[in-house]
Amino acid sequence: MMELLLDPAAWAALVTLTALEIVLGIDNIIFLSILVAKLPAHQRHSARLLGLGFAMVTRILLLLSLAWVMRLSNPLFELFGQEISGRDLILFFGGLS
Repeated sequence: MMELLLDPAAWAALVTLTALEIVLGIDNIIFLSILVAKLPAHQRHSARLLGLGFAMVTRILLLLSLAWVMRLSNPLFELFGQEISGRDLILFFGGLS
């Protein structure tokens, strides 16, 4: 555990993910404020809370699914002498899209 705290790559990843979360959070707030402005005044507060709550839950679920995908490291098959795992396939096809 201490090795992880002293690893500069782990800190760089944390800073990168934090910056991305801040940018995406600001994007959510701007998008929701545009949509909520079109609602009647008595529905705006609840719509804003519901939208931000759904965005937060969705982002947490996506981060958990990313953690799950990164653990798919057991080889599924071998291709040209290279072992291919589920993580490799997801990263490959995700990069193609």
